[in-house]
Amino acid sequence: MQIGGQVGGLSVIIIETPSLGDRSYLVHDGTVALAVDPQRDVDRVLDTLSEHRLQLTHVFETHIHNDYVTGGLALSDATGADYVVNAEDPVAFRRTAVRDADTIAVGDRMRVTAMATPGHTFTHLSYVVADAEQPAPLAVLTGGSLLFGTTGRPDLLGPEHTHRLARLQHASARRLATALPDGVRVLPTHGFGSFCSSTQTFATESTVGEQRRVNPVLSQGEQTYVERLLAGLDDYPAYYARMATANLAGPGRPDLSPPQKTDSLELGRRIAAGEWVIDLRHRRVYAAGHLPGSLNFGLDGGFATYVGWLIEWGAPLTLLGSTAADVAAAQRELVRIGIDRPAGAAVGDARNWAGRLASFPVASFADLVEVRHHRRVTVLDVRRGTEHRAAHLPGAIHIPIHELPTRLHDVPAGEVWVHCQGGYRAAVAASFLDAAGRQVVAIDDDFAYAGDRGLELVTAP
Repeated sequence: MQIGGQVGGLSVIIIETPSLGDRSYLVHDGTVALAVDPQRDVDRVLDTLSEHRLQLTHVFETHIHNDYVTGGLALSDATGADYVVNAEDPVAFRRTAVRDADTIAVGDRMRVTAMATPGHTFTHLSYVVADAEQPAPLAVLTGGSLLFGTTGRPDLLGPEHTHRLARLQHASARRLATALPDGVRVLPTHGFGSFCSSTQTFATESTVGEQRRVNPVLSQGEQTYVERLLAGLDDYPAYYARMATANLAGPGRPDLSPPQKTDSLELGRRIAAGEWVIDLRHRRVYAAGHLPGSLNFGLDGGFATYVGWLIEWGAPLTLLGSTAADVAAAQRELVRIGIDRPAGAAVGDARNWAGRLASFPVASFADLVEVRHHRRVTVLDVRRGTEHRAAHLPGAIHIPIHELPTRLHDVPAGEVWVHCQGGYRAAVAASFLDAAGRQVVAIDDDFAYAGDRGLELVTAP
């Protein structure tokens, strides 16, 4: 959580979910608050309301999310707040239905006006917030429409809709920029690492006026914008296909109670049965000693994103952590994407999880330069397609991380050095190769410096 500052006489509290690259918001006048696009673990919102002694009267949804399970209905049920959702969305639960240009009073001071901004989805709404004492708009909650320096991606509803949504996204961004003054603060949900964003940005705050200057959607014509946008899109997590269905059904509050304890014999049985046993520890700690057959998805990176992307949906998984707090943190991450109850968990020293521990080396790109002087090794690049095309090592085998579990047979025999952009995905990949009995070395280094380490690069023209 962070205080987002003042907008006129109102205050904004930002509730970050950095692991998914998203933000939720509370906007309040010191007494009454509204929430926008809450994540499913709504205890964070409830704790914030209690801390600031605020009464929540409305929960607003900008769109039916594709990247996480919403906490909107659960938060509404917990507080009695009205749940505001586009009237055109075919939801299976009660809601306060709104359409373009509808205005809702929130307390005595706040006025929220819905603005149709299709593009990320067909029924996407942005919400313009004004203070009744200062009628000029103060902020616009843009969800997956106008982001910082980019827009929400238009391809999540299927290829048959992508071109139309891209053109609608261009028109929606122009509508926002035309209708709102320069000083209006822009408060998007996506764009902080979320795969819902067309491109990524490092900005942390902005205004409509600044977006007029820096956002390509507001400086490029429709055709140029659409062509460049679509050319830059890459794969997105497989679990996205399940999120909208869950959100239309009305997800409830998750169960975050501790999972059943699992002993070493049961851990071995689950691995032998082909179940996922996930080690949550840092990749270097895992590489130094781990339960044979376990997989490494560390909590320090995109844990839920990559578990949700790679796992067969609905398959049982067991969590291994140094502490109960690590397991609890992993559970919280998983419920945000609809993986509700682990099959079990074990905590403590890895030596308690197995009769013997497996290990593999960790290296740098400089080490790769040296080893190539002595023997032939296979280099496996597990980055996404756009990353690989921008720059890669000549002769490297390219298998994106999300394809690796079903393409292990495509990795040549012998010693494999695996890399990504920063080390996290390489560690995940190395754990799959290690579990399959392969000889693997995980490169834990920044690919941005591979050339400086003495490696030849093939770069895009």
